[in-house]
Amino acid sequence: MALLLADPPALRKARGAFFTPPPIAEFLSRWAIRTPDARVLDPTCGEAVFLLAAAERLRKLGASETAIADQLTGVDLHQPSLNASGALLELAGAGARLVRSDFFELSTPAQIEDRVGWQDVVIGNPPFVRYQEHRGHTRKRSIAAAFEQGVRLSGLASSWAATLAHASAFLGPDGRLAMVLPAELLTVGYAEPIRRWLRRRFAVVNLVMFEQLQFHGADENVVLLVARGRGPCDSFCLFHVDGAEDLAELHPLDPIGATPAAEGKWSDLTLPFEVRQLFRGAAQRMVGLQEYGAPTLGTVTGANDFFALSEATRVQYAIPERHLLRISPPGTRHLKGLSFSRAQWEELKLSGQRVWLLHPSSPVRSKGLAEYLQHGRECKVPEAYKCTVRDPWWRPPVVPVPDLFFTYMSHRYPRLIANTAKAAFLNSMLGVRLNKEAPAATREALPLLALNSLTMLGAEIMGRAYGGGILKMEPSEAAILPVPGPQALEMAWSSLSLRAPELDAALGRGEWWSVVAEVDTVLLHGALGLTSDEIVAIRDAATLLRVRRTRQTEAHSQASQT
Repeated sequence: MALLLADPPALRKARGAFFTPPPIAEFLSRWAIRTPDARVLDPTCGEAVFLLAAAERLRKLGASETAIADQLTGVDLHQPSLNASGALLELAGAGARLVRSDFFELSTPAQIEDRVGWQDVVIGNPPFVRYQEHRGHTRKRSIAAAFEQGVRLSGLASSWAATLAHASAFLGPDGRLAMVLPAELLTVGYAEPIRRWLRRRFAVVNLVMFEQLQFHGADENVVLLVARGRGPCDSFCLFHVDGAEDLAELHPLDPIGATPAAEGKWSDLTLPFEVRQLFRGAAQRMVGLQEYGAPTLGTVTGANDFFALSEATRVQYAIPERHLLRISPPGTRHLKGLSFSRAQWEELKLSGQRVWLLHPSSPVRSKGLAEYLQHGRECKVPEAYKCTVRDPWWRPPVVPVPDLFFTYMSHRYPRLIANTAKAAFLNSMLGVRLNKEAPAATREALPLLALNSLTMLGAEIMGRAYGGGILKMEPSEAAILPVPGPQALEMAWSSLSLRAPELDAALGRGEWWSVVAEVDTVLLHGALGLTSDEIVAIRDAATLLRVRRTRQTEAHSQASQT
């Protein structure tokens, strides 16, 4: 198997190349290749796993070895991978036309410089390179190639999105596209143009979703996309399996029909049909968080280690408090209850937490402050990007003090916290300033009432899982998080307000599920009218998605240690 080690794992990861498990390649080949004369293209062929599976599929359909060599085409920019592909195909008694090229520079069959011709099948696993590494001239070519297919990608798009769009240009009228894609196809904002395009471009779109991670060395789950025909989409189906070994038992007549949203994420497709319908209906009885106030990111300093000070540092440099603002310290671990009070802030100050934000008045007339700013210059803080684009560099623009904090990076669930300390905040969380129309009790009530199964399920659907099992919600995602509307809020709060101190204490002890159960009874059942069975189904779905999010990360961690 030395041929598979064309370069070290670190270099493979840098260029987004992960070895596809053979059962996945075999399944996609079986589904996409239907006739012995099918022409098949792998636009990023790596080490031939898809070409080998396609050759075997064509053999079973009756194609001769000579014909197979003419029908298969593999493209890759990486010469060692092409060399490995050729050697592996030769060992398997198969052949293919191997083309060394940047796929985005390869002309489509509709262009004069075409080198590969129209294809019946395009199959493969596009490289997954995030936008931070996918840049420069290569990025410009990929964006242009996608745009030619009617897909306008944002600057945050990873490499797979443009590859998918460009690959479709090689398909004939009844061609089939079979691709391994990151599961973020369903969940991230930058994939929205791709989701819209898929429904325009193809008549039939099928997705296969996995419960388990499928790629060793990658912490991103994947979906399998099979699409065919000319759009608009008239058939959208999905399949759920545990892992690649279950694909052999998957029958094309076993799909579950789905109607994905015309706009926005497809995250709720991970739910069973009945629960998906239940969630969509129940969420309509709530409002988006933005109805109370727009979630905004906290102050971006450019160098939190310098601008967020502890009391000890303030005393050391004798910085007057008039040059500082009280803040909730960086991070959210100290936010354990329903509110953040001035007394809690004082405790954090005494314990050495960074509770001050440097925000000097101008001009600077404090000797201690001048010394601290000189310390910052010696540490090259003014060279940080955010500091270079403001004048003066030492006064970060402060976001208005919010009524509520929102923990947008969460392991269990995102939470709202009443900011009774009236502290400023940094970009480690979001903040919400309540509208004037919000009920008077909103600041105290919403942090507790948001701890319900429907809101928590909404967070799992609308947010995105990151490494370590973390769930992240961007401001735009937090804005549409379903929370109780004003009428339901006041009704439920009238029953729970007296219980709030006890429930807050239970949260502090880690008994959060008991709090959720009580809020569900009062809010979802009493105020919104959901039945007990419906509440249990929603709660179970939220648990399933959270367990899936954290379990995949644990499985990846265990695999990387073996």
